[in-house]
Amino acid sequence: MFSSSLSMLPVLAGIASAINITASASGGNASSPLAYGLMFEDINHSGDGGVYAELIQNRAFQGNREYASTLKPWTAIGNSVLTLQNTSIPLSSALPTSVNVRASSNGTSYNSTGKIGLSNPGWWGINVEPQTYTGSFWVLGSYKGNFTASLVGASSGEVFASIEIPSNSTSDEWTEFPFTLEPSTAAPDVKNNFTIEFDSGNSLNFNLISLFPPTYNNRPNGNRPELVKALKDLKPSFFRIPGGNNITDGLGLIEYMNWCTDLEVEPILGIWSGLYLNDYKTPANVVPEEDLQPYVDDALNELEFLLGDTSTTYGALRASLGYPDPWKINYVEVGNEDNLGGGEDTYIAYRWPMFYNAIHAKYPDILIISSAQDLRSVGAPHTSGTDFHQYLRPDDFAVQFDLFDNANRSYPILLGEYAVIQPNANGAPVDWDAEKLDFGNWVGAVGEAIYLLGMERNGDVVLGASYAPGFQNINSFQWTPDLITFNADPSKTVLSNSWHQLQLLSTNRFNATVPFTTTNSLNSSSPFGPAFYVIGVNDPGKYVFKAAIYNTTEPVPFSIDFEGVNAGATGTLTVLNAPDGNSKNVFGGEDLVVKTVSNVIAGAEENSSLC
Repeated sequence: MFSSSLSMLPVLAGIASAINITASASGGNASSPLAYGLMFEDINHSGDGGVYAELIQNRAFQGNREYASTLKPWTAIGNSVLTLQNTSIPLSSALPTSVNVRASSNGTSYNSTGKIGLSNPGWWGINVEPQTYTGSFWVLGSYKGNFTASLVGASSGEVFASIEIPSNSTSDEWTEFPFTLEPSTAAPDVKNNFTIEFDSGNSLNFNLISLFPPTYNNRPNGNRPELVKALKDLKPSFFRIPGGNNITDGLGLIEYMNWCTDLEVEPILGIWSGLYLNDYKTPANVVPEEDLQPYVDDALNELEFLLGDTSTTYGALRASLGYPDPWKINYVEVGNEDNLGGGEDTYIAYRWPMFYNAIHAKYPDILIISSAQDLRSVGAPHTSGTDFHQYLRPDDFAVQFDLFDNANRSYPILLGEYAVIQPNANGAPVDWDAEKLDFGNWVGAVGEAIYLLGMERNGDVVLGASYAPGFQNINSFQWTPDLITFNADPSKTVLSNSWHQLQLLSTNRFNATVPFTTTNSLNSSSPFGPAFYVIGVNDPGKYVFKAAIYNTTEPVPFSIDFEGVNAGATGTLTVLNAPDGNSKNVFGGEDLVVKTVSNVIAGAEENSSLC
């Protein structure tokens, strides 16, 4: 029996002839068990306002670029007055600022019911459906009346769900009020607010106001189901975290590890290496060697939190948070793109050695990955690898099909970030001052596919690849293109061309490549071009053939002879295509990727031409 997974991806000009392939049953490279994975970077509101399902924006009145704390986007209901305060009794040392809500001095109130309160619009809207929403808020101040928590149409004022919550709050300690809301109908759009109201004769402080819809796997403090499902459907094997930017207060290390559990993936843990950027054109700030040790210690403490037993300081802390069993960490990456801002010299001179030596001494089985943006590792062979990032044009990826063929097998390579970000420009490299693609185009997805097939040819040295960035909130973003685009409405989520390409490649894995011979009448100088392909095996006699067709609009006929496969054996042919090379899956538009699946029979004449 054989299985053929074929990604036929035609774009641009025209040739037609035959490619004849004879594949052996064994003798190739072992495949990496990681291969296809994910990276998370808190950019484009990927976390807060994104995959992290918290619906309340600025739930704890924390800072932004301009101010240490802010009310934005909270608004007062009616004639309420909202004032930020640092009370003598903070909710916690991490959350010292709360909002005081009182009636204005002229005595008028919101309406005839005499209520005051505050309102939040969510992250550019709140999706309201007939489902259970779980929330809570904390109050400081003496109040024996009722709170009213509601989901309300922003313009219409229609109340979709509301609940009365009896209060027993006091002025000498914070009191938590949990609640649930259950709308009976869906709102017509996401232009909805969450509100809290109470009797106007009182002055109360509020903090950590939270509201969650149902989450993936029903995890408390969890993730948006449809966004995690989009990741799960890629069948990834690893998750690179945190991926370059900050960890937020709501979405942190424990949530990342739960995320790995939900996705059934291997974590690749990134740790900060002592470099922080001003921008990409001026020198970075680097921690001097004499000041770096506390950050090395912090990395060791983080690993103890994840890996230590309950007799250790940080293992006990983990257990106290409800996780007595340690997680498993096999990969740690030191830094992220440490070549930027002139950081490479200090990285090689002392930052990498200090982190590597400390981690390797305590955890010798962990593969430690460097981030100096080179195919060479700066560490020791077999115990260290390197992370290689590329943001290119389609042609640039297509010509790198053989990039890893002669890589040093002593240093595993992680392709931790890659993407096509600009269209082809007659051989010109990426122009970082020019506009990037708004959404990934089809020719870009094909170019990326060729790059990934080159990775699969060399699975004995390339650990795996992860597209970047993964998420984009269409309402506020810093980078394009992205793998998945969304807003507050789960039904509007857009899966990019690259997502479809990745799903095809990732869901059709093999354990090892197999060697083959080729005659290619389309390219007399190479067995590849315009077709680029790799062949592998899962079980004995079960083959997987993957191909990407680049720079032609004509069908490319294949004839493939799999060793040990006799006439009459059956297989499956899967083909992805799009209307043209510039096709994009844009927000609010149709999904233009066409997927066809058909059965094929070995030896049948009609199967000899594939397009």
